[in-house]
Amino acid sequence: MKLSRLVGFAGLFLLVPTVVACGDSEGDTGEVDTSVAEVAETTVAEEFPVTVGDLTLEAEPQRIISMSATATEMLFAIGAGDRVIAVDNFSNHPAETTSLEKLDAYEPNVEAISALDPELVIISYDPGNLVEQLTTLSIPVFTAGAVGDLAGAYAQIEQLGALTGQLAEAVQLSSAMQADIEEIAAGVTKMDPPLTYFYELDPTPYTVTSNTFIGGVMALFGLSNIADGVEEGNDYPQLSAEVIVEKNPDIIFLADTKCCAQSAETVAARDGWGDLKAVATGSIVPLDDDIASRWGPRLVDLVRTIAEAVSTVLAKS
Repeated sequence: MKLSRLVGFAGLFLLVPTVVACGDSEGDTGEVDTSVAEVAETTVAEEFPVTVGDLTLEAEPQRIISMSATATEMLFAIGAGDRVIAVDNFSNHPAETTSLEKLDAYEPNVEAISALDPELVIISYDPGNLVEQLTTLSIPVFTAGAVGDLAGAYAQIEQLGALTGQLAEAVQLSSAMQADIEEIAAGVTKMDPPLTYFYELDPTPYTVTSNTFIGGVMALFGLSNIADGVEEGNDYPQLSAEVIVEKNPDIIFLADTKCCAQSAETVAARDGWGDLKAVATGSIVPLDDDIASRWGPRLVDLVRTIAEAVSTVLAKS
C-alpha cells in the first residue's frame, strides 16, 4: 500500500497511520499554504520503494555517504547514523562522526566515493558534475540544498527520513523543533521600535540581510537588520565600518568566533567601534559558527541563544 503525500513542514503534509504529527491553526484539516516552503512529493509506503523529488530508492539504504554537515546532523538525529559510512570534512557533529572516513566536500573524489559502495549519497550542492558522474555509476544522489526558511529545514529533515526509512522519527524531530522554536520566540518581548542588530559572518565584515535564512530566524524576535537596503540585490553584503558605526546596532552577533577568533574584545578594539551601543552595553553575542551556519536539529540551540541575548538587552534598557 502506498500513499502519495507532500512531506514537509513538521508533518502537516504527512498522513501515515504510525505517525502522530503536530499541526498549527490549520493542522486539524491538514490544509495549509504549501507556499511556505518547497516540498518534494514523496511516495510514502510501509515498504520501499520511496520517491522524494526525482530520486526513487528501491530499498532502504544501508550504506550512506553524507557530503553535507547539516545532512549529517539530521541523519544522526533521526536514527540513521548507524548507516552513515563516510562524511564530508566539515561534518564534526555528533561525536560519532570522528571515527568516520572523511571526504573532501569542495573537490570530491568520485573514485573514492564509488569505492565505498554507497547506496545513497547526500550532497548540499553539486561541485562540478558530481551528480552526473555518480548517476552514471548508478549511485543514487539526493541534493539537500541550503533552505530559505525554517519550514524548508523541517521539510528537509522529513525528506531524509523518508529516504532512509526513518520517516516517523523525522516527523517527530521536525515537529518537536517547530514547537520548541515557536515557544522560545513567543517568550521574548517584541519592541516598538524594534531593536537593531548586525550579524557578522567574518571580520571583513560580510553580513546577511533579512531575506536570508538567518534573517528569517532573527525576524522571529522582531529585530531590525541594519544591513537591509544597504546594497540592493545583495543579501550577503560587505558593510563598511562607516555604515556600521552610522547604523549603531543595539546587538552584534558574531558567527565568526571559531573560524576567525572574533570576540567582544576584538570587536571593541576595532577602529571606531568602541562607541557603538552594542559595545558600550556589552551586547555582543558570540555564536558557534557551526550551529549558526547549519539548518539542522541544533537550530533550537541557535534560537535559544538569540532569545537569551535579546532578553538580556531588553533587561538592560
